[in-house]
Amino acid sequence: MATGRNHRPATRSRGIPEATVARLPLYLRALTALSERSVPTVSSEELASAAGVNSAKLRKDFSYLGSYGTRGVGYDVEYLVYQISRELGLTQDWPVVIVGIGNLGAALANYGGFASRGFRVAALIDADPALAGRQVAGIPVRHVDDLEAIIDANGVSIGVITTPGGAAQQVCDRLVAAGVTSILNFAPTVLTVPEGVDVRKVDLSIELQILAFHEQRKAAEAMGGEVPEAPAPGSAARGAGREQGPEGDIPAVMPA
Repeated sequence: MATGRNHRPATRSRGIPEATVARLPLYLRALTALSERSVPTVSSEELASAAGVNSAKLRKDFSYLGSYGTRGVGYDVEYLVYQISRELGLTQDWPVVIVGIGNLGAALANYGGFASRGFRVAALIDADPALAGRQVAGIPVRHVDDLEAIIDANGVSIGVITTPGGAAQQVCDRLVAAGVTSILNFAPTVLTVPEGVDVRKVDLSIELQILAFHEQRKAAEAMGGEVPEAPAPGSAARGAGREQGPEGDIPAVMPA
């Protein structure tokens, strides 16, 4: 089976827009669920609803794949699973390294969905010598000193960074210098990479803040359209839930 280093998905050369590429995994997830239920065909409306998009956008996206469905019948589920998997490069074997084996890195290593989606965790890497040799999800942790040799030996082109923010850029630079051209970044920092290297950032705090925004708006609608006003600094309301410290009031729960 081909490895990731020498094979890239065909999406860019075929001119598929990035917004469409970002929706393909949503379609694939919905189609996989249908396939597991042995559903043979699906209409654009049903699939769009399952993927959380509108049907016109779905049909436009599929037109880039050369798949238009059959009027009155819909789309062949198994064929679309294959077609989208091929476009995303998931019919190949993509070796991945995870750098930073703390709680998050270990959780990702234990995630069972990689193999079924075309990814193989080739190595777990950490800077802590005490972790070297320890098994996580059946994979021995390697020291970061071996990073370049590991990437070269496994033909790795995808790296996952789950280190603290202060170490992420240095790890990123080493990954890129060793030949990694795609990075999934969980570290709380923005990475700088050269042209030709793709970075996807996963920031859980930002996602929670967006959810908090929507919760506030829902609360406002329930109160007649007014957004609840935060207590002014120094007010009695703001003092609730605080403890007295040597420097005055301190929050009972410190913000992250």
